[in-house]
Amino acid sequence: MEETSDRLNPTTDTSGLMPEFDPKTMRSSKPGLKRLFITAIVLSSFLLGLLFLWKSVEIYRSPLPFNDIDSLSDQIESTPLRFPCSFHAVFVGFRSTDPDKFRSEIQDGINQLTHQSSQCGSCNFSLSVTVQNPDDHCSKALASDPSTCSYRCGVIKRNVLGVGLEDSVDESLNDVFSGCSGDSGKLYSVFVVNRENADGKDEVKAVVGKRRHAWIVGNGLEERYGDVVARVSEIFVKVFMNGGREEDSIHGEFMPVGSDGRIVLSFSLLNSNPRDWVYDWDFQRIDESFLAPVTKALAPIANISVESQVLYHTPKSSFSSWDEKLQSYIFRTSDLPFFVNSNEWHLDTSAGASGRSKILQFVVYIPSGKECPLHLQLPNGEISKTNGFISPMWGGVIVWNPRNCDKDSGSPSRNTISPQDLEQIVEVFLGQFRQLFGFKSEAIYTSGLGAYQILPSKKGFTEWELDVLSRKHTCFNLHSCSTTLGSLSRLVQSLPRMIIKDEIGEQVKYSLKAAKLAQSNASLGGYSYSASSSRKARSLAEDAFFHPSIMSVSYFSYEHCFAVYSPFFLPVLGHVFLAAWREWRRYKQEKAKYLTWLTRKKTA
Repeated sequence: MEETSDRLNPTTDTSGLMPEFDPKTMRSSKPGLKRLFITAIVLSSFLLGLLFLWKSVEIYRSPLPFNDIDSLSDQIESTPLRFPCSFHAVFVGFRSTDPDKFRSEIQDGINQLTHQSSQCGSCNFSLSVTVQNPDDHCSKALASDPSTCSYRCGVIKRNVLGVGLEDSVDESLNDVFSGCSGDSGKLYSVFVVNRENADGKDEVKAVVGKRRHAWIVGNGLEERYGDVVARVSEIFVKVFMNGGREEDSIHGEFMPVGSDGRIVLSFSLLNSNPRDWVYDWDFQRIDESFLAPVTKALAPIANISVESQVLYHTPKSSFSSWDEKLQSYIFRTSDLPFFVNSNEWHLDTSAGASGRSKILQFVVYIPSGKECPLHLQLPNGEISKTNGFISPMWGGVIVWNPRNCDKDSGSPSRNTISPQDLEQIVEVFLGQFRQLFGFKSEAIYTSGLGAYQILPSKKGFTEWELDVLSRKHTCFNLHSCSTTLGSLSRLVQSLPRMIIKDEIGEQVKYSLKAAKLAQSNASLGGYSYSASSSRKARSLAEDAFFHPSIMSVSYFSYEHCFAVYSPFFLPVLGHVFLAAWREWRRYKQEKAKYLTWLTRKKTA
C-alpha cells in the first residue's frame, strides 16, 4: 500500500517548478517511516520471542571440577596408595651379635614373598631388628626413620615369655611397644625366644596375638636360623600384611559393604513347623554382649545396624534323608543351593536399609519334628561341626536342633533358646561373618613352614585384621570413588543439556575433598581415619551419580532440539525476514527518489 505523500495532485501545475520532473525516478515528498517502523516492531517481537523461548528451555548446570576428577583418577592409577608399616623383630637368647645380618635376610625374605609389588593397600615398611643375648645385652639394627620405637633391652626374659596364658603374654608384649604406632604407621613385632627346655624337646610354638604382636618360642632356634628367619618374614607378610589369606589381597568388590558404607545385619529365627515346637530367643542379650563390640570395631569401615525377627511356617526347599548309621536326617553340600526357601522365608523386611545398603542375612533354622535332628554332611562323609554354611555376599545359615526332638503333645509350648546355646550360635555367626570379609573362621593359620595359633578377639577381629581391612577397603573405596566420578564427568560432558544442580556439584566437591583427606591420612599411618574418609568419598560420589534429578529426566542434544522446533519456526522466520528485507529495500528506493528530486530542484 503506497503512502499518500507519494502521489502528486493532478490539478497541480508543476511545469513552473520542475520542468523535468519524472515520477518514475523522483518524488517530491520525503518517504514516511510508518511502514518501516511497523515492520521493525514485528521483526523485533519475533526475535524477542525466540530469545524468550531459548531462555525458557535453558538448562542449569552447576560447574563441576573436571580437572580435579581427572587428576584424582590419574593419581590413583599411576601411584598406588601404600601405607607405612613398622616391622620390628626381636631375637631373645641368641648368641649372635650381628643384627644387620638378621635384618638383611628378613628383608630379603619379605621382598621375596611380596615380589616387591607396589599394589594399592600394601605396606611401605621399615624394618628394625634387635638381638638380645643370654646375658640380656642387646645389639640393634634400627630403621632409618628416627621416629621408630626401639626395644628396651632386657624387658623380655628368655625363660619367662610363653609361660602362662597366651592372652597375658599378648598384653605384656603390647606394653613393651605401647604408644609406638605413630606417623611411621602401625608397629608390628615378632619375638623369637630361644629357650632352654628342661625336657630337651624341640617343640616350637608360634602364636599370633590379637594385638599387633607375634612370638615364636622353642628350643634350639639358633641352630635352625634359616627356618626362623623365614617364619619371621612369613608372619610379617602373610599374616600382618595379607591377613592370613593365601591370596595377595582381599578384593574390595567382594566385601559385604554397601556403596553408601552401610551394613544391615538381619538375624532371623525360623520355626519350620510351629505345630511341633515354638522357639524364641533373647536377642537383646546377643546384641549387647556379642554384637556391640563387633559393630564398634568395624565402625571406621562400615556403619553397621542390627535387627532381628522370628518367623513361623518356614520350611526349607531342599530334601533331607535319614541316615541309619548317624541316626539323624542329613542334607549334603549339593543341597545347599536349594536350602534357602525364598518363597516362604520373608527375610528382606528391613525398613532401615536404603537401596544401596548391604543386607547380610543370618538365619537360625529350627527343623520340624519330621526331620529332627538335621545335620549337614560334608563331602568327606563327616558331619559339620558348626552345622551351618555361608552364601557369599548374602549371609549364613545355621541349623539348630532342639535337645529333645520329641514333639510336644497337644498344643506346642513356647520355648526359649538357652544362653549357652545362644553363645554357641553367636560364635558360629561371628565365624561366618569373618568368612564373608575374607578371613578364616578357625583360630589357626597353616603354611609350609608350620602352623600359627591365632588368638581370638571378643571384637570378632584382631587389631591386625582390622588394619588389613582398613588398608584394603580404603583402596577399594578410593578406586570406586574415582571410577564413579570419572563416569559422571564423562556423562556430563557428553550431554550438554543435562541438568546439574548445585547439590550435585557440592557432593562432587566434598567427595574429592574426602578422597584427598583419605590419601593424606593413609600416608601418615592413620588407618581408621583413612578408611572412614574413603568410605565418605565413595558414598558422596555414588550420591552424586545416582541423584534423582539426573535419573528422572530424558536428555537430548541440540541437534534434536533443532529437528523438533525448526518445522514450526523456520517457515515463519523466512517470511518475516523476507518481508523486512523487502520493506527496507522499498524504503531505500523511495528515499533515493526523494534525494534525486532535491538535487534537481537545487540545480534548477
